[in-house]
Amino acid sequence: MSASVLDAIRQLLDREGVVYRTVHHEATYTSEESARARGEDVRIGGKALLVKTGEVFRLFVLSAARKLDSDALRAKFGVRKSRFATREELAELTGLVPGSVPPFGSPILPFELFVDESIPANDKIAFNAGSLTDSLILGTTDYLRVARPVEIFQFSIP
Repeated sequence: MSASVLDAIRQLLDREGVVYRTVHHEATYTSEESARARGEDVRIGGKALLVKTGEVFRLFVLSAARKLDSDALRAKFGVRKSRFATREELAELTGLVPGSVPPFGSPILPFELFVDESIPANDKIAFNAGSLTDSLILGTTDYLRVARPVEIFQFSIP
């Protein structure tokens, strides 16, 4: 599925007239490795996390330099429990492996998309695009216009 996710993102960006840069690199397993491979600061990395809030999986995107604030998610959605998708759930729901999830909900991935305030704080966003070896880098304004998050709010901590 990874090639089709990358192709789907490229098609979406091309259709919307977005200028982006593609970086093919060695497999990266951490945000820091990805930033080095792209030649970019870790802050502009968009870390996409599939999280189950209550009974619903949602996609959350935050700066790779920050950590998810689970308390903020539970408060926002009025739930007592939240947790990351397991490796098996991620594979079943997306066909992807941890670290390869792109920061896009529908039509790329079938989830509501929420973006942390740390993302629009940067001029650009970089992310693994459906694989551990392919990254895309584009302007944050274009990303937000095309990705159309449900909401932007603070759900990260340093």
